[in-house]
Amino acid sequence: MYETILFPTDGSDGADAALEHAVDHARQYDATLHVLFVADTDAVHSGMVGEEHDGVAQSEMVGEEHEQEQPSGLVNEEHEDAVTAHAEQVVSDTADAIDDDVAVETAVWSGNPFKRILDYSDESDADLIVMGTHGRTGVDRYLLGSVTEKVVRAADAPVLTVRLGNPE
Repeated sequence: MYETILFPTDGSDGADAALEHAVDHARQYDATLHVLFVADTDAVHSGMVGEEHDGVAQSEMVGEEHEQEQPSGLVNEEHEDAVTAHAEQVVSDTADAIDDDVAVETAVWSGNPFKRILDYSDESDADLIVMGTHGRTGVDRYLLGSVTEKVVRAADAPVLTVRLGNPE
């Protein structure tokens, strides 16, 4: 039923919660699991600070002191390099956490996460997309948007969403 399963990750707890489901489906169907991180370079170039992932805010990846001392273009380039390095580490760590009995392919792309996830899904002919969700509601959801929600609405492949459990 499934030959190619796409697991977009951003290194967050929400994505980690979905990983087990992605691996279980890949194992059950003997499918290849594609682990994708989309480095949001659109946010880097616009000066937006993204969410915190793995306890590191994007502004901390470069170091805020550099933003004061260097021309804007250099800061953005360094920031983009740091975001890409972080993405590569997240993808590598995720792949390492998956048992050897599951075929894994990894990729780091850059751009708008929602659009690039759809692009990767199309290019890889994904049969299923497994994504985590943060479970935001109300104003937070409206202001921040939801990459997962946009993918659910626009993807050609079915999307399995896994909500991060409520912290106690």
